[in-house]
Amino acid sequence: MRPSLTGSLVSAGAVAALVTGLAVAPPDAVQGELQRLMYVHVPAAWTAYLCFTAVFAAGLLRLRHPRPELDRIGRAAGEVGAGLTALAIVLGMVWGRPVWGVWWTWDPRLTTTVLMLAAYVAYLLAGRLAGGRAAAIAGCAGFLTVPLAHGSVLWWRALHQPPTVLSPEGRLPIAAPMLAALLVATAAFTALAAWVVARRVRSLAAAPPPPLPAPHLPAGAAR
Repeated sequence: MRPSLTGSLVSAGAVAALVTGLAVAPPDAVQGELQRLMYVHVPAAWTAYLCFTAVFAAGLLRLRHPRPELDRIGRAAGEVGAGLTALAIVLGMVWGRPVWGVWWTWDPRLTTTVLMLAAYVAYLLAGRLAGGRAAAIAGCAGFLTVPLAHGSVLWWRALHQPPTVLSPEGRLPIAAPMLAALLVATAAFTALAAWVVARRVRSLAAAPPPPLPAPHLPAGAAR
């Protein structure tokens, strides 16, 4: 499929998700219109998990088969995932201010999500400063923060609500129209993230390689 056509389809999906979340889905009975932040906040977090799963998979493969394309995939997925995590954190703060009365609290979900973001910023820095192997190790180790962040609302007492789609009891905690809008938004975010990662991988492949460091000459060798 041509990149322009793919981009058009992804853009159409994003528009459909916005229309569904902002106009079609009903407002929440308790939080009202504020709850519509869910249609961006939750898909952003979910898609970040997928990006970091790609970082983990690319890192494992890279440790066994050192190939530059694996470094590029991991870096692109890490960049997109870090951006999505930051978006989820900011929207969570905006959502939490009128609900909890504060912009920030050291809730287990918020704390572990910030820890996840820090782990992947460290992964990206490792790739720039120490090379592909060090980044692969950092990416695989950092992936431990993904289940930690996701499960935090189940394992510890938290202000943050339990999982939105399926509760631990196996029932749906939101109405069917809201669930449909959330699934549309999640699918659109997933497609958009995959498209951005693919474009970033291509741009990294097309970039000129970094210059090699100048050879070190012993003192007095050049006269």
